Amino acid sequence: MTKENKDKMVEVKDVYFTYPHNNENEAVIALNGVSFTIEKGEFVGIIGHNGSGKSTLSKLLNAIIFPTKGDVIVSGLNTKDQENLWTIRQTAGMVFQNPDNQLVATIVEEDVAFGPENLGVPPLEIRERVDKALAIVEMQAYAHQKPHQLSGGQKQRIAIAGILAMEPECIIFDEPTAMLDPSGRREVMDTIKRLNRDKDMTVIHITHFMEEIVDADRIIVLDQGKIVLEGKPRAIFRQVKKLKEIGLDVPQMTELADGLRDAGMQIADDILSIEEMVNALCQ
Repeated sequence: MTKENKDKMVEVKDVYFTYPHNNENEAVIALNGVSFTIEKGEFVGIIGHNGSGKSTLSKLLNAIIFPTKGDVIVSGLNTKDQENLWTIRQTAGMVFQNPDNQLVATIVEEDVAFGPENLGVPPLEIRERVDKALAIVEMQAYAHQKPHQLSGGQKQRIAIAGILAMEPECIIFDEPTAMLDPSGRREVMDTIKRLNRDKDMTVIHITHFMEEIVDADRIIVLDQGKIVLEGKPRAIFRQVKKLKEIGLDVPQMTELADGLRDAGMQIADDILSIEEMVNALCQ
């Protein structure tokens, strides 16, 4: 997918973030001089072990918190300017780990309508937006269901529909599949990839499931508040030893290929999928 010559969606410029005090009364540096740019329409994966700063980063991108130093600019607007906050939160929607925390109504379609209603969107347009958002996440058949009757994957798709109804340009997913079973994870990932591919939506996907970002345009790896690796999935995941040193896994097929190479087999070091592994072994 070529996405050159597009405008910048996100610019993070030399950002530091410090949490004031922990139990020992020491300040905790969560981000330490982080800089990167995300283009409109890009699918970027962000990975790092617990405490690496990735969740802090997601909150900065959505203007939930603000840099201690440096600037976060979303679609040309600096998060530090108070008058920009509403527009930024509309521009960059956020989907959290636990869908139950984002579902507020007793009927699915009312839940999806909640955001646009708060934005003051006229009722007829709300109806259109709700129908369209439910269609995008393939949940039209559940419009009149109660959210608590849905599976975890279905609830997360409703949470995504609720963000889509607000018509953002970008969605930040903060470990959206962490609480789901494998089939729920698949449902949600299919939805995320479809949004990026078919709707040209900018996707920032924070995850600890490496298989979820093998199709990303780019991956950013955080460790101790700093970017330690950045590049295309193949370039990142072939650095198996480096990733393991900082406490991260690699996709299963990449790990298998690494083990086969250690055992003396001549096999490529950038295998990401089962299909690629089958092809490599058949040769």
